Amino acid sequence: MNTIYELLLLIPVLLFSLSLHEFMHGYASYKLGDPTPKSQGRLTLNPLAHLDPMGSLVLILTRRFGWAKPVPINPNYYKNPRQGMMLVSLAGPGANFFLAAVFALIARVIVFFSSSTLYQLQMAGYGNLVQTIFVFFQLAVIINLSLGFFNLLPVPPLDGSKILMGILPPKFDKYIRKLEGPYGMILLLLLAYTGVLWSVIGPLVNTVYGLLL
Repeated sequence: MNTIYELLLLIPVLLFSLSLHEFMHGYASYKLGDPTPKSQGRLTLNPLAHLDPMGSLVLILTRRFGWAKPVPINPNYYKNPRQGMMLVSLAGPGANFFLAAVFALIARVIVFFSSSTLYQLQMAGYGNLVQTIFVFFQLAVIINLSLGFFNLLPVPPLDGSKILMGILPPKFDKYIRKLEGPYGMILLLLLAYTGVLWSVIGPLVNTVYGLLL
């Protein structure tokens, strides 16, 4: 696909998908009794409140991986901080998987209707428009599946590390926390640059993509 063309389709998907991902983290924390996300102005779908310049650039360049600004939360407000952190962490990837399913459904509807009327649309000059819309939703499915599985990796600062800490006994927390700070992000960027990251989550993305579309 033409790079410029793909980028034009990618940007709106990027903005909405990352914004919903972070919004759901904040909303889940808020519903568990934490007022921090609301007080910090993060209970919004406005991309300007959520986007991280570097994370957005990485997503545009890789078309697979990226991140937004973490939503500030305070687990001390939760009745069960350990379980609460796990639920809040699951909310972000869960939102991306939900979006992938919705976008896939829309793409299937487009195929269903365009298959019977494609000739008429082509004659009317709208054939390329239908194809562009379908490619947009295909890309949206891939991006959201990639974001969902990427964030489930158990490497700080990704959601998967907090989910793992909620599953494992507390004595294992110190081992996961050793990767917090710059070390975890450096490891992720290195894995992404070498292609190892996609070799891990790529089969998962492709399998679910095949089921959805």
